[in-house]
Amino acid sequence: MVHQKNGLLSDDALTRPWDGASYECSIAVIGGSTAAYMAALTALKLKLDVCLVQPQRMVGGQFTAQALPASDDGDLLRHKADLTTLNGEEFAISKSQRLFRRRQRQLQPVAGQIVEDPGGSWVCPLSTTPVAASTALNEKLLPYLKSGKLTLIPYAEPTSLVLAAASNETSVRRVTGVMCQDTKTKHGFTVYAKVVVEATDLGDLLEVGDVPSRVGQEARSETDEAILPEDARPQCQQSFTFDVLVERTQPGKGVPIGMPTEYGRVPWLNLQEFTGDFWVRKNTVWKKRDFFNAFGIFRYRRLLRRSLYKKTISPGDVAVINWGTSSHPERGQCCGNDYRTGYLVGLDRSERQQQIARARTRAQAYIHYLQTNGSPDLKPRGDLTWTKDGIALEPYIREARRGIAMTTIRHEDVAASFFPNQARARTFNDTLGIGQYHYLDLHGNLVDGHVSPTGKDVIALPFTLPAGALVPINTDGLVLSAKSIGTTHITNAAYRMHPVEWAIGEAGGFLAAFSVWTGKQPREIVRNESLLRKLQGFLTRNGIPIVWFDDVAHTDQDFEAIQVMAAAGIVNSENGKNLHFRPYASVSRAVVCTALVSLLGLEKNTPAQPSFRDVQPGQHWAYSNIETLKAQNMVAGVGRGRFAPDQAMTRQQLGFLVKKAMPKHHEAAFVGTPRDRRIVQRRDLSRVLYALLKAKLAI
Repeated sequence: MVHQKNGLLSDDALTRPWDGASYECSIAVIGGSTAAYMAALTALKLKLDVCLVQPQRMVGGQFTAQALPASDDGDLLRHKADLTTLNGEEFAISKSQRLFRRRQRQLQPVAGQIVEDPGGSWVCPLSTTPVAASTALNEKLLPYLKSGKLTLIPYAEPTSLVLAAASNETSVRRVTGVMCQDTKTKHGFTVYAKVVVEATDLGDLLEVGDVPSRVGQEARSETDEAILPEDARPQCQQSFTFDVLVERTQPGKGVPIGMPTEYGRVPWLNLQEFTGDFWVRKNTVWKKRDFFNAFGIFRYRRLLRRSLYKKTISPGDVAVINWGTSSHPERGQCCGNDYRTGYLVGLDRSERQQQIARARTRAQAYIHYLQTNGSPDLKPRGDLTWTKDGIALEPYIREARRGIAMTTIRHEDVAASFFPNQARARTFNDTLGIGQYHYLDLHGNLVDGHVSPTGKDVIALPFTLPAGALVPINTDGLVLSAKSIGTTHITNAAYRMHPVEWAIGEAGGFLAAFSVWTGKQPREIVRNESLLRKLQGFLTRNGIPIVWFDDVAHTDQDFEAIQVMAAAGIVNSENGKNLHFRPYASVSRAVVCTALVSLLGLEKNTPAQPSFRDVQPGQHWAYSNIETLKAQNMVAGVGRGRFAPDQAMTRQQLGFLVKKAMPKHHEAAFVGTPRDRRIVQRRDLSRVLYALLKAKLAI
């Protein structure tokens, strides 16, 4: 009977292929990342059969096998509701991710109570143990494993792509399957699918399939990012880390992790780098926070606590040690278990395994250092990492091989310096999701030549996820996901975070499913406005935000209309300096005209002589839009040569305008919207015009 225990699925939930086996499915998801899990679950919920091939027994990537279930949330996700905005979990993430977070809290009560942050770390607003996270993730998969809709193949990696030859009409090749190998039995097997999702943590499917990709820091000519040097530096990559779970014990009850053989004798085990204290400098004064300080290294990413008071650190508390670089008043820059000596992407497998082994040894060495330099009362918690020593099964990965996609998300699309006085970064027209992390979090390795953005160049504004970044430029049948999407070395630093990777997986799952449903390739969907808007409608209908608004929840009855119309650029934010949509605000006649011209795609008319004396050329921002509709005999003035552009429009007036613009669809557009003399609200406008957009595009 398929079940789970301690976050692990039972043996009968897993499929172990024999040598030469083959499988057929609608969607194959390759990889063990957070995005892989979400892409698979999304397709399953859309009633498609899925084959998930991953390197470990457990799903979830960052949350589980990499032992970092302390979500790196942006400021907006942490936001508390006030008079004008909602709680962050109502608008900054999808409905499914909110439910996952709620379940994590339920699975790990504190002192018998369900609390907002079970771990109580000082850097993350929500953290639990990997077992709690894995349990919550598994619960959603169990029904599909029992029904046979999901085939879950663990301990496997891709070895090559199965390709159909490019057609005469196009040079684009098509993926029809993936050849894989069980890393334990060495059995080879093949998974055939209508769509394959690349969701490995290092972009390995791109490498073995020879899919055009980029590694490390690119050249300026490759991405057109002004901050980059002229030459590519592929070895400049983000560091990676083997996380370690440790418990604070009663005095004298610590359990030594053991000293590595090469401790202090090789560069990657340089003891001068290690520190158990967190030093903070304010002005010219240094202040030390020791390891168990309320804002020290232990509680930095604490995952389990005994006390309801968050700042109290008690025996029995458990933390994941995931410490990067920090300053020291005497030794300069110190470091914890971040492995900065080498890199992983672009190496052959034997060299990669050597780097992984060194990084794991560094993690062990750092814990040994802590235990022998002031913090002996630590005990590795291997029962929570499914290992003997509390060190994660896999390294925490920050950067992968990235596919060259139809759209490359550049520094200029994300950083605050390119959007002065704006609340958002670029809202892509083909957006399938949103994300936010307050800065571009680059953990550079020790290779020379890293670009280091500063000031507003390093601040990331709330951004969107373009569908084009999920589609490789010359390969059909393949969707990019996880950290292999079309970001750059710089922008990946914001898109790699837990909530964003969840959103990437969800978007990729919908894109793959939509491709199967329609029989259209992902690139065709992205290029076809009708298909794209229909896809955006499916996502938003399922509680997935695709445009940033902090006052419209994914449970709002007009959520789909508001989101899609904003993505299409027809009904936008009222003020770009904030994230408000203001759904109940009134709408002026000029705004309605502008939205309708955009919806209808009319060629703008800008006559030298105005039709209305209160709408003059060069003096009113909506002059050409109002004149365009006047030329089409769709609008008239209010009398005495005036149009009253800034006067609020009534629903009745909107009804007259819609009847002239699209008479065949007038009735359908006003289902649920009375044509009375009440003032049109912004949500009304989105609702009515969304109906017209769907009619225009035959959705």
